[in-house]
Parts: sequence; structure tokens; C-alpha cells
Amino acid sequence: MFNDAPDSNRDFKEQFLEVTIILLTLILTAFSLQTDFLTEQKRYKRVRTTFEKKGEIVTKTLKENGINADGLNILITAYKAEQTLDIYARNKTEASYKRIVSFDICKSSGQPGPKRKQGDYQVPEGFYYIDRFNPSSNFYLSLGINYPNQSDRIKSKATNLGGDIFIHGSCVTIGCIPMTDNKIMEIYLYAIHARNSGQMQIPVYIFPFKMTDQNFNASIKKYKSNPELVKFWAN
Repeated sequence: MFNDAPDSNRDFKEQFLEVTIILLTLILTAFSLQTDFLTEQKRYKRVRTTFEKKGEIVTKTLKENGINADGLNILITAYKAEQTLDIYARNKTEASYKRIVSFDICKSSGQPGPKRKQGDYQVPEGFYYIDRFNPSSNFYLSLGINYPNQSDRIKSKATNLGGDIFIHGSCVTIGCIPMTDNKIMEIYLYAIHARNSGQMQIPVYIFPFKMTDQNFNASIKKYKSNPELVKFWAN
């Protein structure tokens, strides 16, 4: 029975060493992937220019709000009626977000209500996330959102729901959210830092209006002839 103890102890040490090596490899791989993302983005001249022009502003804003760029998580909200886009941020170790900056949306298209098909010029409404970074966009820089999401597919009866909805530069739109080249640089930088800190899906919430009781009740009255729209907003 004494012969089993040394072997068991050795097996335990070997297993512990193997697990430790695996964990270290995963950590280093994750760090490498994050670093590679930032490095990859900086290969593009527009991104390098963005860091030169807006890097200090973004860093200062984060610092004033007690947020570390290396541990940044963000949440983006857009309000169609008010034509504003807000960025909320937190350290990823914290539970709650705080609004750190607000921008005016440059231009809008379509009417109140969700996007349901290709070519309807609607800006989507709902809960999305950033699924693409485009550092060589036709509209300077752009962040793609995952429209159509599952809800859009369920609720739409169209054969072609459309796609390629972006938060981008310039001041033109047929369903996207244009912010001007100057503003998209800041927004893009916040998104880069968040992605580089490990936030793989950055939420983007697009609302028809700020969802206060007053605004909602006023909209119910205004659009009472469209019960399907009111039901969607209530949901």
C-alpha cells in the first residue's frame, strides 16, 4: 500500500502541471488575439489618423469617468426621434454602465417603426450588437450591426429583409445611422478599445424615442391607427 502513494502524488503533480500549462496557453492566446485585433486595425491609415486626432479625447473622457481603456465595456443607444446616440461605459469588472458621451445623429431616413424589408429606408429598432468593424468604409469608418436579428426574421413577412446597416461617418443615409466623419472617429475608438479588452459583442440598442411614460403615451395617441406598431413598441 505504501507503493501507491508516491505514484499517486506524482500523477497529481503531473496533472496539475498540465492544467496550469493549458490555462496559461488559453490566457496568452486570448491576450494575443486582443492585441492582434488592435494591431490589425492600426494597419489602416484612417484608424491611425483617428488615434492621432481623437486618442487623447477618448482617453481623457474614460479617465474622467474612472474607466480603464484596457478593461472597457461599452453599450450604445440610439434614439430616432431625438436624433441622439449615447455611449455608456463601465470597467468590465463593474456591474453597471454610466453614460460618458452623447452625439447628435446627423441625418435620418424612413418613419417611426422597425425595419422590415430591403429598400424601405427604415432605420431598425430593437436590440442588436456590433458584428463588423470597417476601417476602409465608403463613409470613412463604420460599425456594422447584426440586422436582421432573430426578432426581425420572425416578425417580417418579406422575402428580402435587407442588411448592411451601419453606424458610420458622412451625413447620408437610407437606413443607417450617420454620425459625420468627425464623430465616427470617437465612436470607433471606443469600440476598438472595448473589442480589444475582450468585449466580443458590443450591444447597440435602437429606440424609436426615449422610452419615458410621457413619450410612450404621446406616441400611443399619435399612432393609434397603427395598433401593430404600438404593440411592437409596448413589447
